[in-house]
Amino acid sequence: MKNIGKDIRERDAIDFASEDIGSLFRRMFLPTLLGMVSMVALNLADGAFVGHGAGTEALAAVNIAAPIFDLMIGMGIMFGIGCSVISSIHLSKGNVKAARINATQSLIGSFLATGIIGVLILTNLAGTCRLFGSNEALIPLASSYLRWVAMALPFCILGNVGSFVVRLDGSPKYAMACTLSASVMNIFLDWLFVFPLKMGLEGAAIATSISFTLSAMAVIYYLVFLSRTLHFYRLRMTVKSLMLTGRNLWYQIKAGFSAMLGQVAISFTVIVGNYVFIRYLGEDGVAAYGVVCYILPIVFMIASAIVQSIQPILSFAYGAGDVERMRQARNIAVRGGVIGGILSSLVLILCSRWVTLIFIPSGEAAYDLCTGGLKYFGIAGLFVSVNLVMVGYLQSVKRSGMATLYSSLRGFLLLLLCFILLPIILGNTGIWLAIPVSEALTLAIMSVVLLVSGGRCCGSRRTRRS
Repeated sequence: MKNIGKDIRERDAIDFASEDIGSLFRRMFLPTLLGMVSMVALNLADGAFVGHGAGTEALAAVNIAAPIFDLMIGMGIMFGIGCSVISSIHLSKGNVKAARINATQSLIGSFLATGIIGVLILTNLAGTCRLFGSNEALIPLASSYLRWVAMALPFCILGNVGSFVVRLDGSPKYAMACTLSASVMNIFLDWLFVFPLKMGLEGAAIATSISFTLSAMAVIYYLVFLSRTLHFYRLRMTVKSLMLTGRNLWYQIKAGFSAMLGQVAISFTVIVGNYVFIRYLGEDGVAAYGVVCYILPIVFMIASAIVQSIQPILSFAYGAGDVERMRQARNIAVRGGVIGGILSSLVLILCSRWVTLIFIPSGEAAYDLCTGGLKYFGIAGLFVSVNLVMVGYLQSVKRSGMATLYSSLRGFLLLLLCFILLPIILGNTGIWLAIPVSEALTLAIMSVVLLVSGGRCCGSRRTRRS
């Protein structure tokens, strides 16, 4: 086993300090993208099995429970990016012990926090469903799905945060393998529980919970047996040590908070959209909107892979004060965001009927609503991709205030205004255009600020010793 671990470390070793930026990015990006592709495939398969095996009401019920996934993924990204930024800077200065301590604190802190959230959800399932936009008819289905998912939330975040630590340790291929194996298992169990075993929506929830746990166990195995530099560090339980842990977690939260806002914005988008769609288009509208919520990860996929791949490279260069490497990394990320965004928009606009058929049979009323709406929603692809990349860059170089501002604009303030005003102005078409317009406005504001400031808002600065 030790020889196997050594082989993996040698094959996957990455030098953030001196390796060519383009080569570094490719080595980080391809495994990260493949891992995300597997998650998107899982998301699509889950929606397809639920929609065809349990019906459109079950699909709507999953959409009611979906915000809790986005919230947990958001917390995972917050702790993961926060830990990765802080630990990257420590590693760039040769402080390996501090990097290990921060990684351990992030994994334990996020696990405990989501455990508390899971307990709170389990004690009030119906209330949670109502909070996320459910009507009384959907509460029984949504509650049965949410019950199983809530129990697995701590493992969900452990796998999420752990993947950042594994990539920072120089093993993006192992991080991809964790995600890929869990996704394949989830797809198989989805099919098994929903169709042959006839367990319906509850079976899909159990399959998802099992996959979360498997991914978390794979991360723990790596950190205990296979890690090159970053592994668990034994934390002291004195008052002083606990206070230092709280301080370090606060620094991580600050560094990664805008990333969490970006993911929580998806939850906000789902919740507000549920209210708006059920008001204007009824339960068929929520089912149609559920398809949008299933494909949102596709729109985010390439941009998120770019951000998660470039972040340790940028943060390491930032910690070392290497302005030229930061500039090269930023340019690669922006170009990738533009290309990925254009591809996402074209697929959603040109293939709206095929995408809808994955989830909803053509004879359903929700099918026509969805095929028409996706052509408008697809416009969002380009704007979402570029916005995420720019916010990710700001996070990586510790411009957390600017990153938080833009995340708040795109995910909350402008989105809410668009969901309120556009249906009044444009009717039902305005509902589908709310997300694209809010993203376009955010990109316009970022561009204006960048031009007025002469690039200083996204410029480089040398790190200060803490």
